[in-house]
Amino acid sequence: MAGRQDRLTGHNPVDLRNRLRFFLWVISIALSILMVRMWYLQVIRGDVFRQRSENNRICLREVKPLRGRIYDIRGNILVDNQASFDVSIIPEDAEDVDSVVGRIKGLYAQKLLEFSGGDVVRGKVRRPFVPIKLERNISREKLSIVETNSLDLPGVVVDVMPVRKYIFGDIMAHILGYVGEISSDKLESDTSGGYKSGDMVGKQGIEKYLDRYIKGQRGGEQVEVNVAGRELRVMEKVDPVPGCNVVLTIDSYLQNIAWDALEGKAGSVIVINPRDGSVMAMVNRPAFNPNLFNRGISQNNWRKLLNNPLHPMRNRAISGQYIPASTYKLIVAAAALEEGLITPEASFFCDGSYKLGNRTFRCWKKGGHGEISLHRAIAESCDVYFYNIGKMVGVAKLAKYSLGFGLGAKTGINLPGEKSGLVPTKRWKLNRFKEPWQLGETTCLAIGQGFILATPLQLLNAYCALANGGTLYVPRIVKRLETADGRILEEFNSEIISHIPVSEKNIEILKRALWGAVNEVNGTGRALKRKEEDVCGKTGTAQVVGLPQGDNVRKEKIPYKLRDHALFVCFAPYKNSEIAVAVVVEHGGHGGSAAAPIARKIIDSYFNNIKMRSEK
Repeated sequence: MAGRQDRLTGHNPVDLRNRLRFFLWVISIALSILMVRMWYLQVIRGDVFRQRSENNRICLREVKPLRGRIYDIRGNILVDNQASFDVSIIPEDAEDVDSVVGRIKGLYAQKLLEFSGGDVVRGKVRRPFVPIKLERNISREKLSIVETNSLDLPGVVVDVMPVRKYIFGDIMAHILGYVGEISSDKLESDTSGGYKSGDMVGKQGIEKYLDRYIKGQRGGEQVEVNVAGRELRVMEKVDPVPGCNVVLTIDSYLQNIAWDALEGKAGSVIVINPRDGSVMAMVNRPAFNPNLFNRGISQNNWRKLLNNPLHPMRNRAISGQYIPASTYKLIVAAAALEEGLITPEASFFCDGSYKLGNRTFRCWKKGGHGEISLHRAIAESCDVYFYNIGKMVGVAKLAKYSLGFGLGAKTGINLPGEKSGLVPTKRWKLNRFKEPWQLGETTCLAIGQGFILATPLQLLNAYCALANGGTLYVPRIVKRLETADGRILEEFNSEIISHIPVSEKNIEILKRALWGAVNEVNGTGRALKRKEEDVCGKTGTAQVVGLPQGDNVRKEKIPYKLRDHALFVCFAPYKNSEIAVAVVVEHGGHGGSAAAPIARKIIDSYFNNIKMRSEK
C-alpha cells in the first residue's frame, strides 16, 4: 500500500528526510551565528553601545554666563547686562518655513517695520529641532508683534539673550570699550581653552583688558531628548559662574564735566590724581556708541565709523601722538638746571628772534620779551630763552631727561592700545633718515617742536611728577576686582615707575614758574586763574605744518587740517596737589585760548562740587 502511494505521489521518503535534515542544520547554524553575535554585542561590546545609546538620548547644552558689571569709584554702574530678544524658527515644527517667514514680514510691514534677518539657508547639515536664527536683538515693538501672533507662526520661538548695556554711551566709550564675537585669530591663539566659537569677547578698553575676569565661566544642562531630537526634560544642570565686577578709579560726574567741556571739538581730556596716579576722567571726542556693537554692528554703521576723518574709534588720550610744544619747556629747563648750565637768575635778551647760522628762529611774541630770566621765560613761554638753553643742553641730554620724565615709553596704564611716543636722538635720526643730526633741530626741539612726540597721558604723567615732588606713577584706571556678591578678589594698588632726575629745589623752582604762568599778569595760562590762586599750568601751541609769520596769515584763512593743536597741562593746588588735567584740542589754535578754558571748567567743578560732595 505504501509503495503504491509513493508511486502515486512520486516522492521518495528518504529524500524528504535528507532535505529536512539539511534545512534544520542551516537554521541551527544561522541561529547559532545570531546568538554568538548577540552575545558579542551585548556582553563584549555592551558598554560601548550602551554609552552610544546614552549619548543619543542625552544632549549637553551650554549655558552662557553673565559678564561682570563695571562701576565707577562712587559705585555708579557704568556697564550692566540687559535682556536681548532673538527670533528663531524650528523647521520641524513649522508648516512651511517660507510661508511663516512671509507672515512675519507681513506683520512687520503693517507697522512699517523692516525684517532685518536673511533667508533661511537650505541644505545645511543641522541637528533636528535645533532653532535657526531669523533676527537678533529685536525691538520691543517687534517682540510684541511676534508674541501676539504666536498661534499663527508655528515653529517660531523667542530666545532671551544677555547683552551689554553701556549706561553712558559715547562718554565712556574709549575707557570701557565694547564686546563682539570672538575672531578666528583669537580662537586659534587661545591656549587656555576658555573660549569657543561664537563667544562674545572684549574688543577694546576695559572689556578687552580684563576680559578673562569679566567673561565668567559657562555652565551646562543635560537634556533628555527623544529619537527625533525633541527635548523632553532637563536632567542635570550646572549653573554658570558670572564674571567679576570691576571698580574703576573713574569719577562719572567728572567724566561728564570733561565731556561737556570738550563739546564741538576734536581732542582729549585726562584728569589724574597726582598723589597716586589714579585716573579720574578720560574723555575723547568724537567717540562712538559701544551699544552699537552688542549683537553685531551693521555694515552701514561700521562704514561710517571707519570713514570718519576725525577717527572716533581712536583713544587719543593714550594713542594720540602729538608734538608737545611749549609744555616740553619744563623738561628743557629741568635739564639745564640739573646740569648746572644755568641758574634761575640767568637771563637772555629776547628781541623776538634768534639767529643760528643763516636761519632765523622767531619767538611767538613779535616784539620780544626783552631781558628775561627762567621764571618769566616759563610763565610767558619765551621761545628765544629756550633756543639759547636748548643749544647749551644738547640733544643727548634732552633725550636723557625726556626719558627720565617718562616720555618715549608706555606708561603701563590698564588699557590696551597705548603708544610710546618718540624721543629723538642722533642715532635715531641716522637710522631713520640716514642723515646726521643738525644743530637747528636741537633749536626746534628746545621748544617742543620737531621730531618729538608724546601722548596726552605721558605729558600729564610728567607734570604729575612735578606736582607730587618727583614720583612718576603708573597711571591706573582699575581700582579692584570683586565677585558678583561683592567680595574683593584683587586690589590694584599704586605702582611707582621711577623718580624724575630733578632735585627738590629745582622742582620747586619749576612749580613756582608754572604758578606764574597762570596767576601772573603776562602768564600765558591766565585763563585759568582763580581767586584762590592755586593752579599751576603750562600752555602749548603745536605746529601741524610750517606757515609764514605775519599779520597777513589769518586763522580763518588756514584750512582746519593745517591749524595748530592747542595744549594745556595743569595741576592744583600748588601745595599738596590733588588734581592734574591735560587738554589737547586738535587744530584748536593757541593753548591759552582754546585748551585752558576747558581745563578751567574741570578744575572749578572739582573744587566747587566734587570735592565738597566727597567730604560730605
